[in-house]
Amino acid sequence: MAEQKEDKSMKAGRVSQTVYRRSVLKQIQNNIEGIDFLRPSQEETCYIADESEERITIATDVSLAGNEKDLGVFAIAQAVDQLASRGARAYGISVRIMLPTFAYESRLKAMMVEISEICKEKGLRVFFADAQSVNGIQTSIVHVTAHGEAKKEQLLASRSAKAGEEIVLVKWIGMEGTLRIIREEGAALAERFAPGFLNKMEEMRDQIFSDRAMEIAGRNGVSAMHPIGEGGILAALWDMAEGAGIGLSVEMKKMTVRQETIEVCEVFHLNPYQLTSTGAVLMVTPKGEELKERLKREGIPAEIIGHTTEGNERIIWGGGEKRFLDRPAPDELARIYEMKENVNA
Repeated sequence: MAEQKEDKSMKAGRVSQTVYRRSVLKQIQNNIEGIDFLRPSQEETCYIADESEERITIATDVSLAGNEKDLGVFAIAQAVDQLASRGARAYGISVRIMLPTFAYESRLKAMMVEISEICKEKGLRVFFADAQSVNGIQTSIVHVTAHGEAKKEQLLASRSAKAGEEIVLVKWIGMEGTLRIIREEGAALAERFAPGFLNKMEEMRDQIFSDRAMEIAGRNGVSAMHPIGEGGILAALWDMAEGAGIGLSVEMKKMTVRQETIEVCEVFHLNPYQLTSTGAVLMVTPKGEELKERLKREGIPAEIIGHTTEGNERIIWGGGEKRFLDRPAPDELARIYEMKENVNA
């Protein structure tokens, strides 16, 4: 009798690539024959929902858990940015909210007000909205499905990155995670920092939408774009390289991070390079300096942090030392929720 493999429980966050390939992708492989562009993979976040001769409708799904009243705004930003990274402009969403049974109606109403306001601001239609109270969960969960449209010639995939090109980082890593930590641990942070410090970060919420930056980049010859989400910039670099089957060489000191993020992470002993970073985007292009200056003229921060390479070596340089990029680790934000659960246990 064949020896049965040990069935281990899984950590919070997305499953490992090994688990994904073994328990997800392998189970659906018979249903994805013939699908090529935007084919299912752990690196690809979007899929084709409809297609005509000239245009393609692309969709993406985002699920976030947390206690923030604007949790839906972060989910929508992540979805809009994912579509923009594939060359599509989002035009509408569907949203489903799941609440713990101890949540009050006022929480649901506040969450929907935030969702409604950001959709009006971004010109997004709300196709469908639903809410339910669920046994067994401790935080709210927001699931967003977003639809966007792209011209066929503008379509990009996660695997479109090419070797021998420059990697441009747009905006700052860890910004989304910092904002969400402030929501969750505002009282503790208020004891350590002046109100002006926290308010300065709150003013940056609009920066989590980077569709405009990606629209500009799409007109300036990028090979691929990869929004930095769960797992932070280290996970995004791995996913980008893994999806395209290439290597990379990047410098840690060139990865732009706000001082506020560094200080908030120090309070909770978190790694900002593994912190969810919606709003920050990796762009691969043969014209790094030109793209960087083009974005900066539009008031959008951008820095060249390295380049892509042939082969599979994924190197990070820091303080003159060379190390190899590891497979994605759980997002640091999960530790905030774990700490809260331990306190409430």
